[in-house]
Amino acid sequence: MLVTALAATVMVLPWAITGPPGDEPAASQAPVVVAQQPLTDLGGGETIREIHQDTAFSLVALTSEDLTGTTARVRAKKADGSWGPWYEAEQLEGVGADLPGPRGTEPIFVGRTNTVQIAVTRPADAPTTRPAAPQAAERRQGPRPDLGYVPANVEQPFGQNINAVLISPPEAPADLAPLPNAATPPGQPPHIVGRGQWGADESMRCGDPRYDARIQAGVVHHTAGSNDYTPEDSAGIVRSIYEYHTRTLGWCDIAYNALVDKYGQVFEGRAGGLTRPVEGAHTGGFNHDTWGVAMLGDFETVPPTPIQLRTTARLLGWVLGQSGVDPHGQVVLPSEGGSFTKFPFGAAVALPTIFTHRDVGNTECPGNAAYALMGQIRDMAARFNDPPGPAQLAESLRGGAIFAKWEALGGRNSYLGWPTSPEASGLGATRYVTFEHGAMYWSPDTGAQPVTGGIYTAWGSLGFERGALGLPTSAEIPEPLWIVQNFQHGTLNFDRETARVTRVIDGVAVELTPPAPDVAPIQLERFTPPINPV
Repeated sequence: MLVTALAATVMVLPWAITGPPGDEPAASQAPVVVAQQPLTDLGGGETIREIHQDTAFSLVALTSEDLTGTTARVRAKKADGSWGPWYEAEQLEGVGADLPGPRGTEPIFVGRTNTVQIAVTRPADAPTTRPAAPQAAERRQGPRPDLGYVPANVEQPFGQNINAVLISPPEAPADLAPLPNAATPPGQPPHIVGRGQWGADESMRCGDPRYDARIQAGVVHHTAGSNDYTPEDSAGIVRSIYEYHTRTLGWCDIAYNALVDKYGQVFEGRAGGLTRPVEGAHTGGFNHDTWGVAMLGDFETVPPTPIQLRTTARLLGWVLGQSGVDPHGQVVLPSEGGSFTKFPFGAAVALPTIFTHRDVGNTECPGNAAYALMGQIRDMAARFNDPPGPAQLAESLRGGAIFAKWEALGGRNSYLGWPTSPEASGLGATRYVTFEHGAMYWSPDTGAQPVTGGIYTAWGSLGFERGALGLPTSAEIPEPLWIVQNFQHGTLNFDRETARVTRVIDGVAVELTPPAPDVAPIQLERFTPPINPV
């Protein structure tokens, strides 16, 4: 058993980045479709335009040669004909190439739709936008090595025109692994969905990755827009951001080094390797020697989800740890200048080793609610090598049937106490969590059932769910002389007077030999990969 445990430990570590060998899901090969529609006759003040497209789309962005003084909101028409909420289209200030070319907003996820309304507010003296000139929407013609990026349009500039970019990711994104668990083992990064897994078309990149000497700091971002997306949407959103950054805005790759959704899924961003100091284009003026992670969503008023926050922190703890950087430390970085930062070229800026985009750029990113949690992010990143505590384990269970049953019993004040393990897999579809005073087992057939005390010990000695009794189908049932618990194929009966346990299967009672004192049940499934690989 010890050999098995050691083997499992050795094998788990490489899975943290790419998943179990041979288990990589095939990325959807359906293309991301990007279309542009000019927003004509926009003058000063606010103008609302309704945009329709026969092909359904789910992300919307705005581009222009100059978006100075321009703000925009987007809302989508639902299937029932009603309108969804308005979402602010936050400008990509300080992200991407600080070179001539179109400027854009973050792509806003609005859900699958055919019609949106876009409210654009421009300065009072802004010139009226005109219809697109011939070839104005032509795509790039190839790399321009002298510029270091790929122009979106080499025929003629966009001028003051504003374009709506409608992005249609594949309807069925890549089938990713089960949702991650927040309680990752100490010193191990979260599971990371690689570029091939989320469907990156590597032919869209230009040039080779650029590497720094080492990473000295991590930068936290958000992508803005809607927080209302499903786990299945996330891969398509990342593919769409990549397509938009490269083909629409003309950058050489996706700007961020990694992206984290609200379900704790981590997506590899810019190409070049997650264990190498790849220079991104996420924080204008401070891309050199930094590593940028973007949380999918808008966190101006709503905070990131607990698992999103913890996963982002642990990801930063892992990345900074590879370079020996203290997440609670300070660093002095020279500004590279440019229009994307508020610090002039050459200025020596003292910053935390984990800082945010707004600390150096002209932006509100990552939003007030996320900014207020930066202390927690640094604390969790610094504890990267520490085992998860009881509260973190409990939080990792939130949303599952085991957590719901535990909370209904009284949570930490229940007879089970605090959890002592993350949710893991047993036989077949079985899932379980160990607690201070027992365990909770769940299956589709039995639901979540607690097992404690002498019955738990006896059941464990019989092989847990692999034994003849199978899984528990009830909690303990108190009787005057006995405590009874039902299982799939029989019962266990605890004698209150003698503390003996009797197994009954098909009407045949067998008194079990008491276990040796202070011997806890050993669950074989502890030495198999958990249901949510990390």
